[in-house]
Amino acid sequence: MRCPFCGELESQVKDSRPSEDGAAIRRRRLCPSCGGRFTTFERVQLRELTIVKRSGRRTPFDREKLVRSIAIALRKRPVDPERVERMVSGIVRQLESMGETELPSHVVGELLMKGLKSLDEVAYVRYASVYRDFRETQDFARFLGSEGLSDESDA
Repeated sequence: MRCPFCGELESQVKDSRPSEDGAAIRRRRLCPSCGGRFTTFERVQLRELTIVKRSGRRTPFDREKLVRSIAIALRKRPVDPERVERMVSGIVRQLESMGETELPSHVVGELLMKGLKSLDEVAYVRYASVYRDFRETQDFARFLGSEGLSDESDA
């Protein structure tokens, strides 16, 4: 595994352990050249997935892009990182088990929204506002009304 600090092609595995409920292996590595320490994850990949954008452009599925999108929606929210990782793994497994190698981007977006709704309602609304391209406050009001999110003023 290439060192992310100095580019050395070889690194030593110092520790390996299961991660993500056994769906991945977490490896702590040490670069013999610069002494840098870093972590890698090894996961099973059932098939190569391609995402078909609305424009028709095709891009390889990128798990890290999914993680970044979720992290933006969850910024400053009190959500356990383990729950987030389980949600990401669940979405990836669902995508891989659909039996298709090319999936429309809206399928990923809808799975992500479903996962965020069960994880954190604020993050869900944040993501939906970008995904559904809200332009004004009435868009939020319509969305919140149609989704039936919990309203603490009813309590």
